[in-house]
Amino acid sequence: MRKAIHRLPPLNALRAFEATARHLSFTKAAREFRVTQGAVSRHVAVLERQLGAKLFLRHHRSIELTPKGETYFRALRDAFERIQDATDLVFGVSDTPTLRIKLPPTFAIRWIVPRLAGLHAADRRLDVQITTSHSPVDFDREDIDVAIHSGDEPPPGVIAQRLFGERLTPVCSPALLRQGRSLRRPADLARHTLLCSLHRPRDWPSWIAAARVSGVDGNSGLKFENSSLAYQAAIDRLGIAMAQTALVADDLAAGRLIAPFDLKVPTPGAYFLIYPPRSRELDKVRRFEAWILAQSAESEK
Repeated sequence: MRKAIHRLPPLNALRAFEATARHLSFTKAAREFRVTQGAVSRHVAVLERQLGAKLFLRHHRSIELTPKGETYFRALRDAFERIQDATDLVFGVSDTPTLRIKLPPTFAIRWIVPRLAGLHAADRRLDVQITTSHSPVDFDREDIDVAIHSGDEPPPGVIAQRLFGERLTPVCSPALLRQGRSLRRPADLARHTLLCSLHRPRDWPSWIAAARVSGVDGNSGLKFENSSLAYQAAIDRLGIAMAQTALVADDLAAGRLIAPFDLKVPTPGAYFLIYPPRSRELDKVRRFEAWILAQSAESEK
């Protein structure tokens, strides 16, 4: 028989537990509330005593949730979000809601940021807070409303909207071609420096294979932490970058980059807007979803 709990735990203890579980760190939870680590730890200990169960396994330099702790954390996280949504709805905070977005760095710099002015003009009530990272989003542990996922398929357990797929083609500065090195056919790439992202090591080899070129090493050249840096290096005439066409469309239109070959190679990858099912009815999420789907339709052409 399940043990009955006759009174609700203290709110401060619940908040301390939720923050600690979200960060998996007493130190980070303490920093969030601007209190000492000991204070957070004591709140969690009080909660564990009242519940009669261990919520964390404490190791020498880390902690992890117990199975009961994991279940309780997910329930509390949902409850706190519902309280926040109700507060926004009743007291009008939602007049200027903040939408927290996590997305890959290159997508942020090359696609979202140039369009934010249009979003702001279309919907002045919506404030956007951007976090960039290559790591997958964890909606249960991060304070994120929606994310952009790059991959062959969206992750399980989320609502996903496909934005657009990937097509690869080499790009370079028009000034680079005026320096005298020919680039009339794909085999001429052997005389140029290739630029790519460390996170996309298959892009050059995939395009070279599709172009049926021999004598060009797709793994040579300069490698950058993300594709946006590789594109900027191409603009600065350091070499030829392998680009996703949707992410350099503005550079091509402005003449900062040119695509010397007509061949555009599709990949299995695509970009998806994703968010947890609990956010389906949030007005700020629905408004952003409508806007980004309309914008992405142009990039799919």
